[in-house]
Amino acid sequence: MAPTAIIRSPGTRFPDKISFVITITTKIIQFGEARMFKPQILFSAMIAILFLAFLPACSAAQDNADLSMAPMSGMPAEVQNAPISVQQAYQFAVANPEVMKQIPCYCGCGDIGHTSNYACYVSGVDDKGAITYDNHALGCSLCVDITLDTMRMLKDGKSPDEIRAVVDSTYSKYGTSNIK
Repeated sequence: MAPTAIIRSPGTRFPDKISFVITITTKIIQFGEARMFKPQILFSAMIAILFLAFLPACSAAQDNADLSMAPMSGMPAEVQNAPISVQQAYQFAVANPEVMKQIPCYCGCGDIGHTSNYACYVSGVDDKGAITYDNHALGCSLCVDITLDTMRMLKDGKSPDEIRAVVDSTYSKYGTSNIK
């Protein structure tokens, strides 16, 4: 059998092609050629990796399709310009006050009058249903993390009491509950 032949262009460090050749008696059978990596291929691979990295962010809205979410159009500009996880947390909190009022926060916001994780997003609702938003959760990742965990567990079929037990055990190490 003949060894693999490497064809090089004059003055190049790496082969342009690698041919796979097998010699059987006097016949030569050529199976195919494989080209070596070129900068264009490397660039294309990097673009594909970046595309795949951003794909989960695009599907995040679809992941929440079975949860009740308030429309983004009604949110303040600060929320609309926030990272997607913060936007989703606000949308969920506004649309699910009955759940969120049962979930505590452990960031220390009880000192500013918050009585649940819901209060990190909404400071009040008037008689006509107009919402006054609280901007606290815009800058507090703990509030947002608690809400995102609540969303995930609700989708998994957990009750508000079960969710609260998990939140208590997970987040109590950060401070005291704002639900008394």
